[in-house]
Amino acid sequence: MKIYRYNELSLEEKNKICKRENESDENITKIIQDIKKRVIKEKDKAIIDLTYEFDKVKLDNIKVTSKEIQKAISEVDENLKKAINIAKNNIEKFHKFQLDNLNSEKIETTKGIFCYRKFLPIENVGLYIPNGSAPLFSTVLMLAIPAKIAGCKEVFMCTPVNKTGSIAPEILYCADICGIKDIYKVGGAQAIYAMAYSTQTIKKADKIFGPGNRFVTHAKMDVSSICAIDMPAGPSEVLVVADKSSNPKFVASDILAQAEHGVTSQSVLVLSNEEILPEILNEVEKQTDKSDRKEIIKESLKNSFVVLTETTEESIDFSNIYAPEHLILNFKDYKQYIDLIKNAGSVFLGEYSSESFGDYASGTNHTLPTSGFAKSYSGLNIESFGKQITFQEVTKEGFDNLADTVEIMAKKELLTAHYNSVFVRRDYEK
Repeated sequence: MKIYRYNELSLEEKNKICKRENESDENITKIIQDIKKRVIKEKDKAIIDLTYEFDKVKLDNIKVTSKEIQKAISEVDENLKKAINIAKNNIEKFHKFQLDNLNSEKIETTKGIFCYRKFLPIENVGLYIPNGSAPLFSTVLMLAIPAKIAGCKEVFMCTPVNKTGSIAPEILYCADICGIKDIYKVGGAQAIYAMAYSTQTIKKADKIFGPGNRFVTHAKMDVSSICAIDMPAGPSEVLVVADKSSNPKFVASDILAQAEHGVTSQSVLVLSNEEILPEILNEVEKQTDKSDRKEIIKESLKNSFVVLTETTEESIDFSNIYAPEHLILNFKDYKQYIDLIKNAGSVFLGEYSSESFGDYASGTNHTLPTSGFAKSYSGLNIESFGKQITFQEVTKEGFDNLADTVEIMAKKELLTAHYNSVFVRRDYEK
């Protein structure tokens, strides 16, 4: 891991090291545009052909059958089923709580004029579930549960197949307990284009949800002009803030928990006490050697770095520039610094708040903005699965009270039809 000193970096240099390393946009754009053309033109055939090209699997059918789902359910370990159901209950509890504040009370803005806001679910949503080096079945819970709580009418799912041409049993089990019946065997950019444009088998989504690799993320951004997306969610990342009170073992474990996601993941340590750095780095090395995914971790750590600061305030300042997907305040006296946080997807407070809890079972959502998009995007929540419609009711009293104001403004904008729609109502009696 590269080491930088906060006070030796200019703002330009801070911004530079905070920029995520991505494969050339031109290369990705060229590849996904070819995929896009094929999916739009050939539809199901393109999905089958692209799955064979990228995954070396020949599909007989795109949609997962009920028989396949039941077989998968029987293959999931009972202890894992119990753990998944505990996580499901916590996620449901947290997201149901969000429903309470979605609809506003009526407010009388002018005497006789009443305005309010109503939440309505998006009707058709498509969920993308990654299944690369590991089956991310927890993402099914994070996407499907709020979709169902929000009241989305049609919820369907796309996920890549493994080398045998099937989907991980855990993914299908989570889909089943969340009530997702329409599941399709397709991954990558082609899944995004299929959900955005539809095929003979895969329906069109009004909004697409879910994280993925660079190709998935670029495809989501590409279709965002015709189909809403949740957020740009690419390779995973964490920023850990530590100080002299931090436990080096805990800090190292947080760094590695994110690094093992994939070779493009990034872990950043911001430390206000240089004395414990050697111990942390030693722990990183020791824990890496014990990991089943150590080769992935070693590659990921090449993208990662350390920033040494003088104070915790400086550490938070750097974090706000970086805008991490996951921010961990891994030290004891964290409460006084919470209000300094401006940019983060999800924040983990204190030495026992392992990021793994948020990934699986604490109840918050783990679908979060990456690559600095936490400066302008929120993590997934109930509101993501709906839209707010505003209503206004203008009574005769309200009309009389506000008509002059509207007429004056319409005249000034030279919109005579707007003016007329008010004028014709003046003193009108049925």
